[in-house]
Amino acid sequence: MPSGNRYKVFSGSANRPLAEEICQCLGLPVGDASLGRFSDGEIYFQIQENARGADVFIVQPTCDPVDAHLMELLLMIDAFKRASAARITAVMPYYGYARQDRKDKPRVPISSKLVADLLEKAGTDRVLALDMHAPQIQGYFNVPVDHIYATPVLLEYFIRKGLPDLTVVAPDAGGVERSRFFAKKVDSPLAIVDKRRVDIDVSEVLHIIGDVEGRTTLIIDDIVDTAGTLVKTVQALLEQGAKEVYAACTHAVLSGPALERLNDCRLAELVVTNSIPLNDGAKNCDKIKVLSVGPLLARAIRSIHEEASVSTLFV
Repeated sequence: MPSGNRYKVFSGSANRPLAEEICQCLGLPVGDASLGRFSDGEIYFQIQENARGADVFIVQPTCDPVDAHLMELLLMIDAFKRASAARITAVMPYYGYARQDRKDKPRVPISSKLVADLLEKAGTDRVLALDMHAPQIQGYFNVPVDHIYATPVLLEYFIRKGLPDLTVVAPDAGGVERSRFFAKKVDSPLAIVDKRRVDIDVSEVLHIIGDVEGRTTLIIDDIVDTAGTLVKTVQALLEQGAKEVYAACTHAVLSGPALERLNDCRLAELVVTNSIPLNDGAKNCDKIKVLSVGPLLARAIRSIHEEASVSTLFV
């Protein structure tokens, strides 16, 4: 148990602007640490202030380059464990390898379970995660996991936007619960996309279940990676008579041909969060609107430190 009221927030290199925003909301400085590389690429990390007995929070989404940022997080956790921190919480706005959450083919790893094991072995006492791709990943940990959602941030934006004749769309069966909750909050009907994945980053849209003709549609998802599924869903909705198509997701991975696909399709707007930093091309894309999850994560960190309930954030 952390002693006194001392808590500290440190940042890896994956998304320092988000860590700085979180600290600004908490009224804390970002913890002082040195992070660099040896000439052969190995990661070097040293804490530059006293962490003994402190309640430490390490902000590090394991986004591209995933392996480097994951290794960086593991080394930081190990350093704080050896510096006698009272408790170490890994704050992961984006949990890499979350999409490999089960053995759905012969001879494949359950990568998200391996990441959980690595985090525990390194010495993390707790995990604060935002919109894991598969909520059951919480069960891979033997330490407490606070799994919160960006839904309140996205909801506030679209309620203010006031889209007329709105239908919320789940892009696949796995996203139905998330989309149904969103539809209930904005008092809109729900449509579901019947999708089949034919390869790692390739999927086919088979049917639209629900009426979208003449309506404004909003696709709700957790990750947009290559945007292949998103673009095909947009096309299918427009072919079914949708008047306009918006999309919202928590994690804007936007790898490979994603930006080209977004610019070429008839998507009105893609609303994302700053859980991971956008690349330069995405920053200049007029279709992309970025919302901040900094205040949301700051509230969760404060509640965890104060041993208060975070149940109000589990929506």
